Amino acid sequence: MTTIGIIGAGHIGQAFAKTLARNGLKATIANSRGPASLAGLVAELGPTIKAGTREEAAKADIVLIAVNWSKLAGALAGLPDWNGRIVIDANNPIEAPLFKPAELNGRLSSEIVADLVPGARLVKAFNHLIAKQLEADPKAEGGRRVLFYSGDDAKAKAEVAALVESLGFFGIDLGPLALGAHLAQFPGGPLPIHNLVKFD
Repeated sequence: MTTIGIIGAGHIGQAFAKTLARNGLKATIANSRGPASLAGLVAELGPTIKAGTREEAAKADIVLIAVNWSKLAGALAGLPDWNGRIVIDANNPIEAPLFKPAELNGRLSSEIVADLVPGARLVKAFNHLIAKQLEADPKAEGGRRVLFYSGDDAKAKAEVAALVESLGFFGIDLGPLALGAHLAQFPGGPLPIHNLVKFD
């Protein structure tokens, strides 16, 4: 069975955890302040979500990372080799709380994240919806809420696509990171914030 970790317990990390919990999927969530600081959150989410250390969350088969951009390098520093495990990049290159775009020097934010997780197979996903939309029932509007993803490793994308489907979303593959991450990056990309629904 695929294990899931979450590094970052802000709005997006919590929304992802709530979505997993609603579907009965297990995960370990971690933040910079330690497992004890997440006791209230995991009690609210129920028995499938547990609090852990960064190292425990990073050991999972699929690890979603959603950390404030300025704290991202510190959050990922010193972790063991990723050994081909899947990292879902749910980060956006903005500086909280002013939502000022970070300086990327012409690079995609996912390229920078990839450098911070050497050996991982990176898929960009779960970053383009606001937290309230991500944690809400994806079928609430009569169709299925669209969730975009992109990546350069076909097998990793297929696993993330299966997860997206199991959570009730309609996944759309935007292709390789060079294309898809550009389209879904916030700020700058044309796709974030739009609440799109696929009707059958």
